[in-house]
Amino acid sequence: MGRKRAIGLMSGTSLDGVDVALVDTDGDRVVELGPTSYRAYSEEERALLRGALHDAVSLSDRRDRPGRLAEAERLVTEVHAAAVEGFLKDHRIPRDTVHVVGFHGQTVLHRPEARLTVQIGDGAALAQRLGLTVVFDFRAADVAEGGQGAPLVPVFHRALAYASGLEPPVAVLNVGGVANVTFVGAGGQLVAFDTGPGNALIDDWIQERTGRPFDEAGAVAARGRPDEPLLAWLLVHPYFQSEPPKSLDRNWFSHRMVGHLSTEDGAATLTAFTARAVARAIDFAPGRPRQWIISGGGARNTELLRLIREELKAEVLTADSIGWSAAFLEAQAFAYLAVRSLRGLPLTFPSTTGVPEAMTGGVVVRP
Repeated sequence: MGRKRAIGLMSGTSLDGVDVALVDTDGDRVVELGPTSYRAYSEEERALLRGALHDAVSLSDRRDRPGRLAEAERLVTEVHAAAVEGFLKDHRIPRDTVHVVGFHGQTVLHRPEARLTVQIGDGAALAQRLGLTVVFDFRAADVAEGGQGAPLVPVFHRALAYASGLEPPVAVLNVGGVANVTFVGAGGQLVAFDTGPGNALIDDWIQERTGRPFDEAGAVAARGRPDEPLLAWLLVHPYFQSEPPKSLDRNWFSHRMVGHLSTEDGAATLTAFTARAVARAIDFAPGRPRQWIISGGGARNTELLRLIREELKAEVLTADSIGWSAAFLEAQAFAYLAVRSLRGLPLTFPSTTGVPEAMTGGVVVRP
């Protein structure tokens, strides 16, 4: 099987909108990144999705769509279809040159301990609307076999590292609400897990204290001093000593643990917590990484990057600086994973999700 042109779609837990990305790949080491675009959700659409998240809490059968879930699924499918159609038109991409669409859908429930994960979005309806082959429901097979169903992106991180000529061992750190790392070792060995809090605690703190959504460039944290006794106490939490694969719920730690501090010192403490948790991850790396590539919203936080460099004492580069895309990396990953799924290649591994053996995933539907 040669190279395929694939479109990847991603709508994350922030409910901000749909990322679209074009990738040419063989599903293995060949990866060429194409154009990207974004379709924001309106406030009304976000309100419906938030309602669907609320109604999903009681789910025990992943096929059920109680309350607002059925309407939200129609919305997700419609918005993704419109995003792809707009993308093809804006970039003058002939529809018949696209081989497959990787459709992640919108996660409304993820309880791997109960072998339950739900991403709404009708893959068959999307394939019919677009007239294109669609791969969707990427996480279900892994979770059904006892895996965490996440992270799915490490195999794409490895492909990007190879395509960029990066010499292993190398680390790819995604700093979203929670931070997660992929270590690519010699011979392509993969180890991946959540390192600890990412931007979530910092964002919550800044929102509460200033009304702004985040600490732009880490400017507030840069003016403060971290609470060292508190940091020392936090970093003995059992999570940081646990062997991977492991994942961290966003709400395991709260920004209110720095509530006794000034705005600046609280931001400095939470930012240092993220950086030091990243440094703890080296204990589980298959060799000390030569380079760290940073993606996600944290790649724009100058103070966080400074602290990570200080903690790691290694070369730390942003994804954008080496020709990757910090903002669209996950959408690109689902384009790559769709091609991989078509080929029956593994998406998840014991060392990334804890699944018993390497396995493929995704449901393929044709128009």
